[in-house]
Amino acid sequence: MTITIEQPQLDAVAERKVAAGDPAELVLDGGFVMPDANAFGNTFRDYDAESERKKTVEEFYRVNHINQTYDFVSRMRAEYGRLDKTEMSIWECIELLNEFIDDSDPDLDMPQIEHLLQTAEAIRKDYPDQDWLHLTGLIHDLGKVLLHPSFGALPQWAVVGDTFPVGCAYDECNVHFKYFKENPDYHNTKFNTKNGVYSEGCGLDKVLMSWGHDDYMYLVSIFAFVDLVAKENKTTLPSAGLFIIRYHSFYPLHKHGAYMNLMNDEDKENLKWLHVFNKYDLYSKSNERIDVEKVKPYYMSLIEKYFPAKLRW
Repeated sequence: MTITIEQPQLDAVAERKVAAGDPAELVLDGGFVMPDANAFGNTFRDYDAESERKKTVEEFYRVNHINQTYDFVSRMRAEYGRLDKTEMSIWECIELLNEFIDDSDPDLDMPQIEHLLQTAEAIRKDYPDQDWLHLTGLIHDLGKVLLHPSFGALPQWAVVGDTFPVGCAYDECNVHFKYFKENPDYHNTKFNTKNGVYSEGCGLDKVLMSWGHDDYMYLVSIFAFVDLVAKENKTTLPSAGLFIIRYHSFYPLHKHGAYMNLMNDEDKENLKWLHVFNKYDLYSKSNERIDVEKVKPYYMSLIEKYFPAKLRW
């Protein structure tokens, strides 16, 4: 079954499942029931709704859109791509995130470990045989350790929030688009055309995305998998898992269908999995707590299956 991307409907995607481990095969199923409102009683991702977080979120996007330039992203990728900050396990990283709340998120103000476990457990319930997807749900936000002093204590605008390509025109579907007009790249003729410095259908792997936790965790994961293949030849997360990690905050694409001119065929296949994942990432957010000690043994077994004991970060 083909997912229609031009007019993505999350309520329809919520009734799709992936069958037989094949990302191209999607079947209808009731599965996860999306709540009507977020933890503040508002519609999910409603950036105009009056709430105690509205001003914080808008100010976040103002600073984010002004500062996320092609040059900034290039420098951050070069610096953090060295993975020379520390060595630690996946679970150690999860515990570090307990100290942080995401200022870009209008739907939740709880520590990040709560969101990770809510996402993973909701996926696990609906997709019991897709253990790689459970683990992807657990680790997808681990790049937010960039907020920690050990990683340079980057400001939130350089870590969280919706992501978007740099090096080409900013699409108007981006949240709080008006603030891009203060970004120097907005007026640079090299960067402000539809394709910018890229070519049609080049593939998202050739595109620089705004810097943050998505791309950082992707870089960490790639290194880990290369290390595994070279030394132990163990199973790894499928490419769809890596695609989810890298682009789960790319809402202009998976919610609005923007920037498809940059995608290749592999991206379009992996996007089907990202649509499946997105409803759990977004709609599982609530104030309901997960019993960490109860579920930890299961996730530790998945970490052992797909990752080395220690990773470079």
